Amino acid sequence: MKTANSGFQKITITTIFAWLIFFVLAPNLLVLAVSFLTRDSSDFYALPFTIENYTRLFEPLYAQVVWNSLYMSGIATIICLIIGYPFAFMISKIKEKYRPILLFLVVLPFWTNSLIRIYGMKIFLGVKGILNSTLLTLGIINEPIRILNTEAAVIIGLVYLLLPFMILPLYAAIEKLDYRLLEAAKDLGANSFQRFVKVIIPLTMPGIIAGCLLVLLPAMGMFYVADLLGGAKVLLVGNVIKSEFLISRNWPFGSAISIGLTILMALLIFVYYKASKLMNKKMELE
Repeated sequence: MKTANSGFQKITITTIFAWLIFFVLAPNLLVLAVSFLTRDSSDFYALPFTIENYTRLFEPLYAQVVWNSLYMSGIATIICLIIGYPFAFMISKIKEKYRPILLFLVVLPFWTNSLIRIYGMKIFLGVKGILNSTLLTLGIINEPIRILNTEAAVIIGLVYLLLPFMILPLYAAIEKLDYRLLEAAKDLGANSFQRFVKVIIPLTMPGIIAGCLLVLLPAMGMFYVADLLGGAKVLLVGNVIKSEFLISRNWPFGSAISIGLTILMALLIFVYYKASKLMNKKMELE
């Protein structure tokens, strides 16, 4: 029996490593290699090696795109946190037998392709869409609001797609709360606001940081959200990468932007790691 289990484990581990090497590591190494090559009109890329693709990343135009991406992704992350935190807290408070149902409803949108959902959001936000029709019927507005092709539409689309990624880690953190600490804080005279700020937020900070990263990082690359809801007037980093590969045919520069985005994501994950360690040390000292 031990031999059979050992053989199965070896096959499983080998399969996982092979999958990671061929479908994760190898493609990224190819992108990294291409980012140091020169654009070629016939073969997309060619020798000689150059670092010009990376120096172009610091040009004002592309720096502005990165800033706009961080700005819109940051706003979408904050909105997801404001909506997701009380929702996750509510799930953790209800009876345990009902929690799987609510969590199922949270992940249910993943059963539908995100592109189809964005098309649905485009119809919902349109001048003659459901939102404007409802507001006009209720007499809240006198004329349709033009939301499409604006930054607001892109942010709404990002929140719509990425909210579950905020709720799930928040729920995992809130569910582990030791409510005896809240009772102790209450006995020591802390009011509801003080208990929330001094006890609940620090204890759930790992979930907050994890949820923010899970929303912020993908949001910067969702080019189709900006294309469909922003009308290609609002650019994310993902839009520039797509344009360099499919329109400009400048694969080396597109690869350099991809590597730059990967490095930015790695830095944010490193910050999360360091923040988690500091938070754990602080909790241990207290």
